[in-house]
Formats: sequence, C-alpha cells, structure tokens
Amino acid sequence: MAEVLPANTIEINDAIFCQHLKEVCTECQYDGREENDAFYGFDPIDRDGLEAPTVTTTKDGVYQCKKHGSAECTQCFGWKKQITRARAAAKKAGRK
Repeated sequence: MAEVLPANTIEINDAIFCQHLKEVCTECQYDGREENDAFYGFDPIDRDGLEAPTVTTTKDGVYQCKKHGSAECTQCFGWKKQITRARAAAKKAGRK
C-alpha cells in the first residue's frame, strides 16, 4: 500500500518536501525534518532543512533533477549524505 503524504507535500527520491521544495517552510508551516531523519535511521535533532534542487516531472509524475535528468540522481538527491552534513553542522553549532 502506498504511503499517504500530508496535503501539499511531495516525495522526491524517498525524501518529503513541501510544495515549495523545502524541508522546512515558513510559508506553508511545514517541517519534514523529523520524518526524513527517521526514514534514514537518524534520531531527530534541530538541524537546518534541506532544499530540493530544481526539478522537473516525467509524464508519469516522477520528479527528476533538471540538471542531470534523472529521478535517482545521487548527486542531486543524495539526501542521506546531505542530512548527515546538516546534522554534523548542527552538532558543531551546539544545537540538539
């Protein structure tokens, strides 16, 4: 059974973002950090949110990076690596 996403959210290569392609968005009051951290096996911490790169959609509605034209682009959609970096920066800054 497919996962039901909150209204106005999108999934890009296993990470959840708001309709504005942000993991944390003040405009639509969305914060997907906890869900994305949990998906990749991390405990939630106060870290900066991710932003998706410029994307396009295929005729099937799948998001792909505009730069490389791939729905599974590890360079643009390497969320676990990006989350790991954001978590390290948050710990270095003293946030928990």
